[in-house]
Amino acid sequence: MTATLLATHRVEKPWGRHTLWPGFADPAPGGEPIGEVWFQTPGDAAPDLLIKYLFTSEKLSIQVHPDDEQARARGLPRGKDECWLILAAEPDSTIAIGTHEVVDGETLRAAALDGSIETLVDWKPVKAGDFFYSPSGTIHAIGAGITVIEVQQNSDTTYRLYDYGRPRELHLDDGVAVSDARPFVPQPAPGRVADDRTILVEGPKFVLERWTPGHRRFVLPEGTTGWLIPVTGGGAADGTGFEAGDCLTLEGACEVHVREDSDVLLAYPGTARIELSQG
Repeated sequence: MTATLLATHRVEKPWGRHTLWPGFADPAPGGEPIGEVWFQTPGDAAPDLLIKYLFTSEKLSIQVHPDDEQARARGLPRGKDECWLILAAEPDSTIAIGTHEVVDGETLRAAALDGSIETLVDWKPVKAGDFFYSPSGTIHAIGAGITVIEVQQNSDTTYRLYDYGRPRELHLDDGVAVSDARPFVPQPAPGRVADDRTILVEGPKFVLERWTPGHRRFVLPEGTTGWLIPVTGGGAADGTGFEAGDCLTLEGACEVHVREDSDVLLAYPGTARIELSQG
């Protein structure tokens, strides 16, 4: 087994925050707010998945991502499915995902230009523990006052449809072309498959599992990387310790111990579910 503790990359954003999440140092007094923390794979590798934490104090842009086929037609390696686990949210926090009704491209473009797209999208109230899987083509926006773990295909291709008047570039032609503007329907997932194991996402682009405390052995298929993300608490993977706020990559035959009062995620590409053994 190979277990590698990943380095973090902190990204300053005007919509970020000065108070982050346990495991992450707050910015220095007077420093720029931090909006994202990414986990970086060593070297020049471009892995299939990317893990992020997001910290919002303002609404993020209303946006959409292409799928694999659309991205490759533009010379890009992959599209972008993503999912969000809400860690904390202010009482009035919301996430926009999907539209209230089916919207054609012409109507969508006009709404993006005049700002009425804010009322076309479906703003859903959120709370700690909520989970959303957003396939490519889904119009979405993360609202203010939210701390979230994001697991995504490793792509930075984002088409902004609307940005509340901020002076940033929009991508209306590309965004409208790839948008599947319709009400959001959650993707089916197995859910709780054992007392200590929940499958939050099962393909098509990645699997995301949630584990409670315990000791587990499993084997990742040859050439497959797993990402272990401790949400709370900590533990060890093949002798490499981890705590909340860390992220590790795993390869091969794996042995992971999750401490009591801990909660971890495991993400890996593809649709095959790994087999766990206890003890």
